[in-house]
Amino acid sequence: MTQPSVLVQPDKGQPATALHLVDREGFEAWLKDQPDRIRQAVRAQGFKGEGFQVAILPGEAGSDWSAVLGIADAARPGIWCLARAAETLPEGTYRVAGRSPGPAILGWMLGQYRFARYKKDPGGAGPRTLLSDEPARIDEAVAVADATFLVRDLVNVPAGDMGPLELEDAVTGVAAARSARVAVTRGEELEAGYPLIATVGRAAAPDRAPRLIELEWGDESHPRLAVIGKGVCFDSGGLNIKPASGMRLMKKDMGGAAHALALAHLVMALRLPVRLHLLIPAVDNAISGAAFRPGDVIRSRKGLTVEIDNTDAEGRLVLADALARAAEGEPELIVDFATLTGAARVALGPDLPAMFATDDSVAESLLAAGNAISDPIWRMPLWSAYEDMLSSDVADIANASDAPMAGSVTAALFLRKFLPETANWVHFDTFAWRQAPKPGRPKGGDALGLRSTWEMLKARYDF
Repeated sequence: MTQPSVLVQPDKGQPATALHLVDREGFEAWLKDQPDRIRQAVRAQGFKGEGFQVAILPGEAGSDWSAVLGIADAARPGIWCLARAAETLPEGTYRVAGRSPGPAILGWMLGQYRFARYKKDPGGAGPRTLLSDEPARIDEAVAVADATFLVRDLVNVPAGDMGPLELEDAVTGVAAARSARVAVTRGEELEAGYPLIATVGRAAAPDRAPRLIELEWGDESHPRLAVIGKGVCFDSGGLNIKPASGMRLMKKDMGGAAHALALAHLVMALRLPVRLHLLIPAVDNAISGAAFRPGDVIRSRKGLTVEIDNTDAEGRLVLADALARAAEGEPELIVDFATLTGAARVALGPDLPAMFATDDSVAESLLAAGNAISDPIWRMPLWSAYEDMLSSDVADIANASDAPMAGSVTAALFLRKFLPETANWVHFDTFAWRQAPKPGRPKGGDALGLRSTWEMLKARYDF
């Protein structure tokens, strides 16, 4: 796969094919000023200046050509406006005529992502490189594209090739590039210190044993930031086994871990002034004679006992121990990502991650960032009155509710029990998947909520 750094380059006046940007309102005026050969070519291709349309414009010589792209607002190119062109134009170097491409360089790169690891013939054209006269924008956009590609790659890899060990390898690979420290807890130490993580993963094969992966990076004088990701590499549902339709996409149940690792990559690559603590509980929720059972009671790292109402509500269990561990470092902010509940998808659909936050200013910053950069999220309530739905007759709390409602809210309330009351915490219940392609966003694993979180962190830490 072509690296994002190849797809956008500084404009130093090198030869490039021109891309003309036209919107529907300005189309007729633009067309009127064109020579007859271009007017005929545009009409023959059905181009009308509508969003994501692309038409090839002939030059005076056979090899001299350019293209016109339809976008929503030619005066203000958005992130995705060039993505269709990046997917369909021939290999080569391009320049937006008469202006900077601005934020559209990100969509240009993301539009060229392909997951071809298992293809004998990956197909597709070679790289399309876009020139930009804003070198300061390029470095960050490339880092964001790298992070997004990382999420997509990790989620798209089948569970047979992406177990707890491979997830650990992904963390150590990112860490090695940034001189970060990695610690992994497994075996007896995991059972003693992180009993919920150990319990969820104990039915897995020995080569897929559960573990807690931790990465630390940054200046100790900087504010501490904890980032946590649910790393359930495959979720069978456990003894509360999922139906075939519910299990088909469960390779993506480590999508939260992919988001968390990608955010850590951004923090380190662009040197955000924080002390980073990344935590990924990595497990398989498998079925064997060692599987945990409905009705079991397990003592958590925090000391709270948890009654297992449903073994398919396992993600919150591994996150609970990781959250408790993160809180011990007294971070200034805790952010977690998880493919946690189907209820969030029922409420918000596949495109909108459900976001829960204990601090209104953080939530407002996230919402504003998401709207500004086309990475929308939606805030959901931490409605304390629903805590009764998690009550247990024999333990401090149950891991799921029998009530067929408010599933994403009760999951978030469960997680909050494992944090101090004063914790500044953000929880994302994200889908990590595209069911249907859009320009710049192919079907498959995807980052949802990653870029908005990065924008919030930049503002918070004056970056």
